[in-house]
Amino acid sequence: MNFDFTDEQKLFAESVRRFARAHLAKDAVPRAHNPRFPFDVAKLMSEQGLLGITIPEADGGQGGSLMDAIIAIEQTAAVCPRSADVVQFGNFGPIRTFSEYGTDYQKKKWLSECLAGRMVISLGMSEPDAGSAVTDLKTTAKPDGTGYIVNGTKVFSTFSPEASVFLVYLRYGPGVGGIGSVLVERSMPGFTIGPPQEFMSGELWSELHFDNCRIPAENVLLGPGGFKKQMASFNVERLGNTARSLAFGRYCYDRAREHAGVREQFGRPLAEFQGLQWKFADMAIKLESAQLLLYRAAVNADKGLPSAYETAVAKAACNQAGWDCAHESMQIMGAAGFSKTSLVEYCMRRCRGWMIAGGSVEMLKNRIAEHVLDRRFDQRPPKPKASEAAE
Repeated sequence: MNFDFTDEQKLFAESVRRFARAHLAKDAVPRAHNPRFPFDVAKLMSEQGLLGITIPEADGGQGGSLMDAIIAIEQTAAVCPRSADVVQFGNFGPIRTFSEYGTDYQKKKWLSECLAGRMVISLGMSEPDAGSAVTDLKTTAKPDGTGYIVNGTKVFSTFSPEASVFLVYLRYGPGVGGIGSVLVERSMPGFTIGPPQEFMSGELWSELHFDNCRIPAENVLLGPGGFKKQMASFNVERLGNTARSLAFGRYCYDRAREHAGVREQFGRPLAEFQGLQWKFADMAIKLESAQLLLYRAAVNADKGLPSAYETAVAKAACNQAGWDCAHESMQIMGAAGFSKTSLVEYCMRRCRGWMIAGGSVEMLKNRIAEHVLDRRFDQRPPKPKASEAAE
């Protein structure tokens, strides 16, 4: 079993690192504190071939693997954490679901613009009463002539203040079998976008309101019965979340290690204090073990869709490792890490959000337990028996 990169992967990693150092390092701090999507970075990455790494060549992508895209996230985040979001958008997010299931018409209209770094897609998934319980969503699509009428509300959608098109989960009918998705354009009548709101991470999101919004039939991505396909593809997005969690934790670890080597207290470098040495040892163990789980999920998927179990294990491990390492790195660096002149505090805030986004750590542990025990555990309260309901 070989745990090392191939020669081709090593060359690719080095090329991405060189690109990041040359084009992204200088403005890494102000870029992190700008909540707007960095379209300038997206266009540079498009020219470098870093958008669409996981997208088939027939669709305008690079035809690479998930592992290639993870390498790009790691190398970019090591220099400019914020720019790693662009790699995520161009390879792991709704763009991958769009590429997997979109029609030729849909891909021609939107995918090429996204891969050129000129457009961003937002995912409309969570609702006021449907987060972890995503199958409880209430946004509906009712047939109307040659199209559908959409009604409902979405919340917490990344990139929503600037997105040109929205991939919206909704239901055509009752039950899980009635769930699918449509593509909603920003300018469509009946679709309104609320004022930007801010996460703790500094990212912006807006409520999405659909009030008799008419969607033409050609904007249907997945019809009734599409939920399982959507969630299978969503595991790809989870790996992007996972990779950034780990990369941001490692960024903080590297900054803390540099700091501990030069910062002196009581007449000696911080690195000479055993209490801090143990913190670094613990962080190294967490980062190395979580990285192996991430790589396993990516490599086993090859160019397809990753295993739900391996993705859940990797995301839970990397989310926790990223948060723990960012938190401990800040403690080691003290006020220097707490200051916004450092990106350690930024990375810590971002890592905390990923323990919620894309499947909370608790929900992932439920899925892992189901795999271990080979049985399904319904989180909903039991339905009353027929005899009880009649009383």
